[in-house]
Amino acid sequence: MPSTRLVGLLGSAIRQQRQSRELSQCELAELAGISQATVARIEGGDRAPSIAVLERLLAAMDVQLVVGVEPLDAHLDARIDDLAARPIAERIDELGLDELLGRLTDFPQVITGGTAALLQGAPVPVDALEIALRWQDSKPFTRWLETNYGQRWNARWGEFGGVWLEPEEPGEHRWSTRYGEIRATMCDELPETIEVRHGGRSYQVVPLVELELTDPRAGELLRRYRDRQLANEG
Repeated sequence: MPSTRLVGLLGSAIRQQRQSRELSQCELAELAGISQATVARIEGGDRAPSIAVLERLLAAMDVQLVVGVEPLDAHLDARIDDLAARPIAERIDELGLDELLGRLTDFPQVITGGTAALLQGAPVPVDALEIALRWQDSKPFTRWLETNYGQRWNARWGEFGGVWLEPEEPGEHRWSTRYGEIRATMCDELPETIEVRHGGRSYQVVPLVELELTDPRAGELLRRYRDRQLANEG
């Protein structure tokens, strides 16, 4: 399985360079002598390109790769600082949160994880809607996924698809849909929430204090954010 972060960075770099030159994936593939499907998988972070393929793609756009090193997770600190300077409304729009939540009306859920932290003002990186969902609602959730072109994350392949949609089946509770990615925490009862409002819309979210106690990933990001605040104040 490819290294998710590095492969994602390479894919983003290829996509940005291609788009800045107003090339389609097919046009870039022809210039580099590879298939359009390969370009799509590399840009999507689903395939780790070989050095030879990477050099051909970059050379086709008259650029080259410059390699450097930095302290571990320095990119995460930079991302947190960047998010702290941006309005919450902008980050909500970027995630497509309101549209996705507006479609999830077939079963009750509450917002948790990094998404809940974002809505409470914490500038933590978020790339998917994170919700808590009851096991008893797994069947309507599965039907919703089927209707909205859902694909479940396949850890073996390192991409979405090729495994059963149902939450009861083994695997990560992570799906791609036509409206964005969803990550679910399956539980017997929904956690206690507080209400936050942005732009006239109300959101039911798990409080920050509870997130730190129950969600390792969100808790780590929140602690990292606080450390950044202290470092900047010092």
